[in-house]
Amino acid sequence: MIRDVLRMGDPRLFQLSEPVQAFDTPELHALIADMRDTMAHLDGAGLAAPQIGVLLRVVIFGVKSNPRYPDAEEVPETVLINPVLTPLGGTDEDIEYAWEGCLSVPGMRGVVPRWRRLRYQGFDQYGGVIDREVSDFHARVVQHECDHLDGILYPMRIRDLRQFGYTEVLFPDGSMAGDD
Repeated sequence: MIRDVLRMGDPRLFQLSEPVQAFDTPELHALIADMRDTMAHLDGAGLAAPQIGVLLRVVIFGVKSNPRYPDAEEVPETVLINPVLTPLGGTDEDIEYAWEGCLSVPGMRGVVPRWRRLRYQGFDQYGGVIDREVSDFHARVVQHECDHLDGILYPMRIRDLRQFGYTEVLFPDGSMAGDD
C-alpha cells in the first residue's frame, strides 16, 4: 500500500526512532511492503519508516536503472533494521560534498557533506545479519536514510545555504529533477 510521506515541519520527522524488537513478524513484513510500494511509486532511492509516520529503526534503499539518477552506480535493494554506521577514515579528505534531495523535502536540493566510505551493520527483516563496507553513492544513500532514524533531515547538515534551494531554480535545464 502506498503511504503518505511526511513533509519537513511535521514533528514526527524530528523524533528518535525505536529499535525493532521482533523480526519476521507479519507487522514488520507489512511495514516493509508499504515502504517498498511507496518508494517505488515516488521513484525514490530510499525511504525510512519515520517518513511514513512509523518511528521504528527501519530503512530501505536500492537503485537500479533510474531516470532520476542516470549517473548513479547501482545500489542493491536492501532492508536495513537497527543500523549501526561506522565511518571508514577520519579526515576531511574522507568527506564528500554532493547534491541531495528528499521525499520529505520535495522540490528542493542541497549540497551535503557525507562520509565517502563506511561500514554499515544491522539486520534484514528476518533477523539475518547485514555487514557491508561501501563507498560513494551507496554510502551517501545509507547515511541519508539512517539520518531519518535520528530525526535529522538533510537540510540540517548543509554547511553553505547558498547551495540549497528549489530544484527548478538551481537546475533550470532539469538535470537534477527528482527527490531521493
